[in-house]
Amino acid sequence: MTTTATQPSPNFQVLQDFYEIESLFNPAELVIRDRVREYVSSEIMPYIKDWWSTAQFPPHLPQAFGELGILGMTIPEQYGGAGASHLAYGLVNRELEFADSGMRSFVSVQSGLVMWPIYTYGSDALKSRWLSPLASGNAIGCFGLTEPGAGSDPGNMQTRVRKVGNRYVLNGRKRWVTNGTIADVAIIWAKDEDTEQVLGFAIDTNTEGLSTVDITSKMSMRASISSELYLHDVEVTEEARLEIIGLRGALSCLNQARFGISFGVLGAATACFEEATTYVAKRPAFETPLATKQLIQARLADMLTGLTKGTLLAFHLARLKGEGRDSPSRVSLAKRENVRAAVQIARSTRDLLGANGITTEYTTIRHMLNLEAISTYEGTDNIHTLVLGREITGQHAF
Repeated sequence: MTTTATQPSPNFQVLQDFYEIESLFNPAELVIRDRVREYVSSEIMPYIKDWWSTAQFPPHLPQAFGELGILGMTIPEQYGGAGASHLAYGLVNRELEFADSGMRSFVSVQSGLVMWPIYTYGSDALKSRWLSPLASGNAIGCFGLTEPGAGSDPGNMQTRVRKVGNRYVLNGRKRWVTNGTIADVAIIWAKDEDTEQVLGFAIDTNTEGLSTVDITSKMSMRASISSELYLHDVEVTEEARLEIIGLRGALSCLNQARFGISFGVLGAATACFEEATTYVAKRPAFETPLATKQLIQARLADMLTGLTKGTLLAFHLARLKGEGRDSPSRVSLAKRENVRAAVQIARSTRDLLGANGITTEYTTIRHMLNLEAISTYEGTDNIHTLVLGREITGQHAF
């Protein structure tokens, strides 16, 4: 006899916080988390499937995120930030990516790759000009490091800058630039033609010679804008230059984004896990729900374990970061491990859903495809493996 409705429903408290990690969050962190969770539930979840399917990032979202106070939220209030903890920022990333990676990606780029370098390396004039508008969502930023021929090896960038009098002139091409075609300011990294040193600039996108075009052929991150950015004799003043020399400036920005990703992917994984447990509780197979099968329960146990380990890892990384004890290799480990866990959970859920798993009527295929991109950007799995190998052995294997 087939049974469905009489079967116990999944224990969502177990799914969400199996090790009661939430008890370690302070009240301010919980308030921020809950505010974003409510917004995601009411203003993103009902529409995200259509946004992803039609490849659109709605133009109202930047200001909505600004009103929520989640853009540059760890930056001091005098610059428009919230002065929030790194853990609070991580929790926000997780809530956003529960809906879609594109939502988290916007906040991650705006906060970690644009506002953070302006706050950390920018002149007072740059801070005054850009940080408050970026925090409110009235201005949008993008980050240009990757090039068609330089992804995992950013030191091989071909974008060049030369000093002409008291101005800088940039020429080159950047690819996979999130928010490129809607950005008001672009953080651009280029090699000095004379010294070969990498320099960073915050450039108004209305500057003559700078142009962008969207990448429209992607089947991942479709609710996020990805662009190519072209610089043809783009002239900027000394004021636009970031006060950092060398590739370490760009890489320090990536560490901010990778931190957010280590939390964000847990949101995508949680969405898949919840969909899997709900589905197998109701789906009959051989006269009983799938949830009664040993092989199914083994998969669910693996998913819960991956999520719990990832949450503990991200939580402690946030605490270390708050104490100034994070490091690039620690961030690499978290990004690598949590993305791996999320990818595995998404793929396993897709399989459990059977043919239904390839339709956008369910959320898993969207998360699974998004996670394929996240496994690549902000450092591939292999690159983070080599970062950890170097940390262990002291030997450079790139």
